[in-house]
Amino acid sequence: MLDVDGVINAFRAGWWHTRPCLVQVWSTADAYDYRIRYEPRLIDVIREVHAQGLAEVTWCTTWCSDADALEEALGLPVLPRAFDEPVKGADACAAKIAAARRVIASGRLLVWTDDVEVGHHAGECAAWAETGKALVIAPDESRGLRPGHARRIRSYLTGRPVPPLRSAGSPALD
Repeated sequence: MLDVDGVINAFRAGWWHTRPCLVQVWSTADAYDYRIRYEPRLIDVIREVHAQGLAEVTWCTTWCSDADALEEALGLPVLPRAFDEPVKGADACAAKIAAARRVIASGRLLVWTDDVEVGHHAGECAAWAETGKALVIAPDESRGLRPGHARRIRSYLTGRPVPPLRSAGSPALD
């Protein structure tokens, strides 16, 4: 399950001391044109994980109702949505955890990347992670997903040991 703001869209999204790419994406839910800052290599990872069938990458974001605009702007294929209606605040929190619970209940493995909600539901997420049912990642909202996160996700999805995440500033993250 893939969040956008703080995960893909981050102020310091560039990897290895490069600047993030910028696109404008219109939100019909907000009637506003948002600037999305992203790392193109992260988009490549998302596209590859989905295309290779390692995971069914699913939008789980307040952007779900406008995901088609994101997909077009970022060059991503059409991805499933965890929910279709526009949601904000507490409704978004409830919709996201409900989507995570549906994945767990289905018996499928869960990879959940969200800078906020993973922390809001830390106890439940920790229990899933301890039993190997889930890999949950809450990236620094200003940096988004980093190369070390991508390596952890690939390892988890291919059944290899998940490498520990090194501290900020280390080569594994930068």
